[in-house]
Order: sequence, then C-alpha cells, then structure tokens
Amino acid sequence: MSGDLKAGLAAAQGKVEACLHEALKGERGDLAEAMAYAMVGGKGLRGFLVLEGARLHGVAGADKAACAVEALHAYSLVHDDLPCMDDDDLRRGQPTVHRKWDEAVAVLAGDALQTLCFELLAEGPEPVAMVRSMAQAAGRRGMVGGQMLDIAAESAEVPLTLEQITELQAGKTGALINWAATAGPRMAGADTGPLHAYGEAIGLAFQIWDDVLDVEGDAAEVGKAVRKDEDAGKATFVSLLGLEEAKRRAEAHVQSACDALHPYGDSAEMLRELARFVISRKS
Repeated sequence: MSGDLKAGLAAAQGKVEACLHEALKGERGDLAEAMAYAMVGGKGLRGFLVLEGARLHGVAGADKAACAVEALHAYSLVHDDLPCMDDDDLRRGQPTVHRKWDEAVAVLAGDALQTLCFELLAEGPEPVAMVRSMAQAAGRRGMVGGQMLDIAAESAEVPLTLEQITELQAGKTGALINWAATAGPRMAGADTGPLHAYGEAIGLAFQIWDDVLDVEGDAAEVGKAVRKDEDAGKATFVSLLGLEEAKRRAEAHVQSACDALHPYGDSAEMLRELARFVISRKS
C-alpha cells in the first residue's frame, strides 16, 4: 500500500470515527459499547470510497454517508458471525461481538448499527435517493439476498457454478461496495456510470481475493478464521478456477476498474491505488 493511500484510508477512518462518536455522544452501556466495538479495526474501504467519490464530484458534507456505509457493513459482520450464521469467534483480529458480550447484545448491536445507517443518510445530501439506494443495496436484492444464497449453497446437493457464485457475491459483497463507489455522484446528481463500473469490478476482485486469502492466508494476518470454505467443501472462485486462474481474474477486474476511471483523469489516482490494493492485501 502506498503512503498516500494509507494516509487517505486513515483520514477517512478518522472522519468515520468522529461521526460515530458524535452520533453516540452521551450514550452508555453494552449497546453503545458493542456498536463502537464492531466499528473498530476494519480497512474503512467503503467509507473511503464514499469520500473519494464525493471529492471527485465536489460534494461537501459526505462524512455521514461514509459513516453510514461503515455502520451498515459492521452490522452485517456482527450478524454474519453469529452461531446461526457462520459461527465465528474472531473478526478483525479480536473476539466477535457475541463472544465478547453475548448473542442478544450482538443481535441488538447489529440492529442498532443498521438503523444508524439510515438515520445518518437522512441527515445528509440527497436523503431520499441515498436512503432508497442503500435499502436496495443492503436488502433482499443486494447484500441480504446474497447472504441467503450463500446459506442455501451450504446445503445444496450440487455445488454452485461459477455464474451462480458470481451472482451470489455481486449481492453479498459487491452491492455495498458498489453503493459506496457511486455515493459521490449520487449525492451530486451526476452520472453514476463510471463509478458503477468501477465498483462492480473491484467488488468482484475483492471477493475473489477473499477466496484466495481463505486458501493462502494466515489467520493472525487475515484477522478471522481461514480455510473454512475448503474444509466445508464449499464452491468458491478458487475451487472452481484454481488458485492461479482466480488470481488472474482478480487482476483483470482490477484493470477493468482502473479503465472505468478514465473520465476522471489523474484526479482518480487514489481510486486506482485502492483497486490495486484490493488484490495485494493480506487481510
């Protein structure tokens, strides 16, 4: 990761944390503590995408939208880690919320993070368009729908095809990344096309690389359990394509993402760096 990208991600994370602190100001107890805990330690990629897209389109006041997408993402992870879902003990290198507290606190903290997302979007630019698009990206036709397909795949008699896995991941992982990528032009009332193409490409590259890390990664670096998909006999990009071809596909998607940024010229260099980082990360 370049120094500029590292600084950019850190700055974005700082803005997200400040926004969250303001939203939870004066609140005490397990619920507020669990919400803040769930937001700690991530890459901040989605919030960074929101802020970079806003910068490219001259949009001020995008901090709440950046915090909103990170809150929504954190909620999805808290619920995904529960025993009724993936049953994970480790997330971002620390105990999952239901392990640090209990399942009830984890469910409610996730619920509260989800509703915080929409509260923040309602207070920012273009609230109706932002709330509606987030509901679509996060709901049954997006992230939640993709998670449902993922659960169904675990008990399917026939492993998923490459086309089916691509569709699944476009919802489960890609929809929220794409929302973040297009938030800037959406707030500006501008054409979302170039950043939509960019978001689709890095969303796929991101998930392919997650599958690579599940095979090659170290749990201490990745920050969560690895080789779970392989142990479960679950179809992934790596199991269907092979490790080297999966890496090649991820690289091709990154190139497509960079090509999509052509209309922005050099102003979008940080987004190009982010795309390249997606397939060089260790976690």
